Amino acid sequence: MTSADGPSSADAPTATDGRFDAIVVGAGLSGLVAATRIADGGRRVLLLEREGEQDLGGQAWWSFGGLFLIDSPEQRRMGVRDSLDLARQDWMGSAAFDSAEDHWPRRWAEAYLQFAAGEKRDWLHRMGHRFFPVVGWAERGDGRAEGHGNSVPRFHITWGTGPGVVEPFARALAAHRETGRISLATRHAVEELLVESGRVVGVRGSVLEADTTARGVGSSREVTGEFEHRAAAVVVATGGNGGNEELVRQLWPADLGAMPEDFVHGVPASVDGAGMLAAETAGGRWIHRDRMWHYTEGIRNWDPVWRGHGIRILPGPSSLWVDARGRRLPAPAYPGFDTTSTLRHLRTTGHDHSWFVLTPKIIEKEFALSGSEQNPDLTGKDIRQVLSRVKPGAPAPVQAFLDHGEDFLQADSVPELAAAMNRLTGADLIDARDLERVVRARDAEILNRFTKDAQITALRGARRYLGDRLIRTAAPHRLLDPGAGGLIAVRLHVLLRKTLGGLETDLGGRVQRSTGPEPGALPGLYAAGEASGFGGGGVHGHNALEGTFLGGCLFSGRQAAAGVLEDLR
Repeated sequence: MTSADGPSSADAPTATDGRFDAIVVGAGLSGLVAATRIADGGRRVLLLEREGEQDLGGQAWWSFGGLFLIDSPEQRRMGVRDSLDLARQDWMGSAAFDSAEDHWPRRWAEAYLQFAAGEKRDWLHRMGHRFFPVVGWAERGDGRAEGHGNSVPRFHITWGTGPGVVEPFARALAAHRETGRISLATRHAVEELLVESGRVVGVRGSVLEADTTARGVGSSREVTGEFEHRAAAVVVATGGNGGNEELVRQLWPADLGAMPEDFVHGVPASVDGAGMLAAETAGGRWIHRDRMWHYTEGIRNWDPVWRGHGIRILPGPSSLWVDARGRRLPAPAYPGFDTTSTLRHLRTTGHDHSWFVLTPKIIEKEFALSGSEQNPDLTGKDIRQVLSRVKPGAPAPVQAFLDHGEDFLQADSVPELAAAMNRLTGADLIDARDLERVVRARDAEILNRFTKDAQITALRGARRYLGDRLIRTAAPHRLLDPGAGGLIAVRLHVLLRKTLGGLETDLGGRVQRSTGPEPGALPGLYAAGEASGFGGGGVHGHNALEGTFLGGCLFSGRQAAAGVLEDLR
């Protein structure tokens, strides 16, 4: 094997070493978990990563760090009564498993729920994870007890956000590199899995030139050499395909209508599905290819890192959501309630964007922005900055979007706002009189503590939860209240993000065969993280409960490592 010089490939082994028990492809969160736990079991691991060492942790590093826990001490302190049974009701109601291919996803769902209600928090705590004390209430549901959504708050924000989630595993990787138990070879792009006599026996690919561009920035694809490595076990942990718009378009589900032409990217272009495609070519089975998870509250990043970089608004429940023509969205298409049904509705409107209409009082309390870089107080573990969130005014990252973001508009009246909305889109889609009727109808329902407006009922209910009342939900008020500070409109885009389907795996992370005389695992091949649909090929089913993606990386990485260690005995 030839290799580019530089620190990113310092551990790169020679092709004749032949000393690895396992090869892990991808150094995102699930790959780090799998590699370090296999090494903990006494085995030698080669960890291959296409990007540079500065990208260790993958998409987890960029995340808000939300983790799904059941009946945690944090929940109990906030007065939340949760249980495994309630969480199971929510998960299964959301997943709506409905096909023969859901055999392993169902089993993974049950195993993950047991993990989230049991060992997960203590395991993370032992490694140094700590949680922000206020538990968030994400994906609040479709309004049915047995349907989609979280019945209670379960979104536990990691102290340190995404980097805080990654750090213990990066530290474990460093320790194993020091002892020689793990060799890390970055700028190594795996392009093919080697198959002999029906068994995966290794990997082949290209060495890319050294590239020290910042984390997330598109890197060079200049090839400087080739490599081939063999091991008894190969773990694919390369993430999903959300950055590959051509593949997303090819797999876009029919029940969501046409894929939008105008959208933003929630992940870099490097998240391209290459590992899943290579595993499928080798004989692995990729199921639920059209199941995916894209957000409807995307905004263009005024200070982008990657191509088409979008940020997701994590909204509280108060903003008025209207389509491109200013028509209010129907229930349960409220901010933060039901992502998939909202996306499905918006794809029927004939336009690729929608709008939040709100006030400064709402934005200062209810707008959180997803991502570690958009939450410097939590990411930097700065208690003083965190406490400043309760002060009047929008948080600094949100204010930066108000000041610089192309999707943010401010006005003193509905006619002024409508005119600005039309100028931004370059089309007279919004009729000011119609929009004002919608706003005034909503405002009329605020005057009493009771209402027929389901969204207002929901936001009043949200304020009964201490966490929402403290930092997440504004006091109910009229949008046209002179004391509310004026009007704001935020243009929203579809934000491409997650792959829900993936390589079908058993509970040991073993990838199942796509062909053969009878069902079973493809020997030597394992998968973890988004490449495995976060477990089983689609543990979330048709929907997701939020806070479940990072946890799925953690759990599937553990399970794949356990499967590898069991098979190597």
